[in-house]
Amino acid sequence: MTPVNHQPKFEYQYPECQGDVLIVDSLHFSYPDGHEALRGVSLHLCQGDKVALVGPNGAGKSTLMLHLNGILTGKGEVTVAGLPFNKKNLPLIRAAVGLVFQNPDDQLFSPTVFEDVAFGPLHMGLPENEVHSRVAEALDAVRMSSFAERLSHHLSVGEKKRIAIATVLSMRPQLLILDEPSAGLDPRARRTLINLLRELPITMLVSSHDLAMVKELFPRTIVMDNGEIVADALTMEILSDNSLLEAHGLEMP
Repeated sequence: MTPVNHQPKFEYQYPECQGDVLIVDSLHFSYPDGHEALRGVSLHLCQGDKVALVGPNGAGKSTLMLHLNGILTGKGEVTVAGLPFNKKNLPLIRAAVGLVFQNPDDQLFSPTVFEDVAFGPLHMGLPENEVHSRVAEALDAVRMSSFAERLSHHLSVGEKKRIAIATVLSMRPQLLILDEPSAGLDPRARRTLINLLRELPITMLVSSHDLAMVKELFPRTIVMDNGEIVADALTMEILSDNSLLEAHGLEMP
């Protein structure tokens, strides 16, 4: 372990990579008010990785995630599925990165579930039969096949979260990014979501304060605080270090 700001930093030992999905190299970002939200963030996700992103409020987690499909742009290098960020590649990168917000109402705006899930494929210019195929595939992946004609705004929070995931799965992304997916869910809906995330065969970066879910689902955890990555290691290493957790506003599950 190497000390960083007098706190231990774990270095993740990458196994043999089956293909680079995400590379972030020395990413810096400041908001217009001068607040420095990201201070040289670097990370690497391989194909099939399922990684948790944890840290206190204000650590920079959401700011980082908004950089991964071009909503925000800072200084540094971001490469998704081998594509460096630039104006030409942005549409391809946004198709490759499925970003699911904490509040599903930010993502569901069409009258029916089918229309919400079909929105992305339609705007990709896909033919009608391909759109229908992708909607069916995405709804099946989140166990919501029977909900296609339901009104989105009549669904429960847990159901809305699963439909929000389906709206990005219909784009067939290479990287799925979720912000606090278990927030606001009752125990049954939370368990359903955990089982769903476990089964999805996709590279995943998930920001969460739910360390019990992190412990159960994610082999690797990245800890952010004050705009920096302070630890990146096997989840059980992170969660077994009480001093690290306490120093960065986290509690053992």
